[in-house]
Amino acid sequence: MSSKSRYAPPRTPTQTITQATLNGLANLIKLLPTGTVFLYQFLNPVLTNNGHCDVVNKYLSSILTVVCAFSCCFASFTDSYTDSQGNTHYGIVTNKGLWPSSPSQDLSSYKLRLGDFVHAFFALIVFAVVALLDPNTVACLYPSFQSTQQALLMALPPAIGAASSVIFVTFPNDRHGIGYPSSQGSRTPSSDSD
Repeated sequence: MSSKSRYAPPRTPTQTITQATLNGLANLIKLLPTGTVFLYQFLNPVLTNNGHCDVVNKYLSSILTVVCAFSCCFASFTDSYTDSQGNTHYGIVTNKGLWPSSPSQDLSSYKLRLGDFVHAFFALIVFAVVALLDPNTVACLYPSFQSTQQALLMALPPAIGAASSVIFVTFPNDRHGIGYPSSQGSRTPSSDSD
């Protein structure tokens, strides 16, 4: 009988690269709130009348785009923690920590950081590319752009995606905002009663 070693075998270069790629992908997935993007993709064809708009459709589509863009940015400034009883609490990131906060918890480790603003900005850029270059949105809001700038419509999404990927690997996101449960290895607030 062979016994299993307690130590994991060393990783191969391929495993290391694969793990780094998957970690980067996980950061990208956390970047855009999937519920917001799903809501936009679901409602946009209805509100733009599949790209055949009148004035009301243009206003409704514009409102949807602004609300979803705000949601993407706002999500960058939310976080969660698990208390000593195992309950998950969500809050908005501030200069002093999370708000609202429990008086018995020290949430100063959740302070607002430069990376939060970087993530919010690039979340807005990525969502803008997804939303504003959607075929229904283009046909509804700026139909002349569709025929004259086809190369830009084809090249801009992958270029923005690649640039954003580099930024998100440079500024990894360890926030677990609304809709994303805290991981087991995430920061835990200290209790003042300890």
